[in-house]
Amino acid sequence: MGPGPSSLLQRLEQISREHPDRVLRLRGQLPLALEAAAEVEAAAAQTSAWEPFELLIFRGFSSSVTHPTAYDPDQSALPPGAVLGSAELLAGPLDPSNEQVLVAACALDGFLDPAAWA
Repeated sequence: MGPGPSSLLQRLEQISREHPDRVLRLRGQLPLALEAAAEVEAAAAQTSAWEPFELLIFRGFSSSVTHPTAYDPDQSALPPGAVLGSAELLAGPLDPSNEQVLVAACALDGFLDPAAWA
């Protein structure tokens, strides 16, 4: 069994410190909050009880672009229950009007090798 999501995130943050001109975008899913799940229970038969989640890692720091995170940098940016799916490497710093994808979406494990960030 591989490392847990928080451990994996810490390793990726550490590698990103050595590559200040790269941004790693992680995509995954979060379980819907219990309140939200109750509201959509009728629709649950047609859709799953998950919502998309996106996180950016830049210069050793993680930030969610889809969900609120704690102000404490010592706390993980991953909410409980997060399931990470894929990652893509972007040229940094990000320019939303001219995003440069260097490595298309692939498995997260590939970015545990610092050479993959070059």
